[in-house]
Amino acid sequence: MSNEEKKITLVTDDGGAVDFYVLEETRINGMSYLLVTDAADDDEEGECYILKDLSESDDADALYEFVEDDNEIDYLFKIFSELLEDADVDIEK
Repeated sequence: MSNEEKKITLVTDDGGAVDFYVLEETRINGMSYLLVTDAADDDEEGECYILKDLSESDDADALYEFVEDDNEIDYLFKIFSELLEDADVDIEK
């Protein structure tokens, strides 16, 4: 199965486009988070990243930021691991 239906495209600072595929999403304390991968296919191995949605409700486009704080990553990793426990997805820290 392809992740194509759950693809988001981020625009880099230099105007380039990078595709990521959403594995899971959650909302914690009013903030939305996405667990994404750069692997287009479920059979492909890829890197996982956690994105934080910084956009406002009236924004036309979503504004995502990579989560870089180690404590926040550890906390979110545990949550996403639990959410994906029954899914056929392996995530490793």
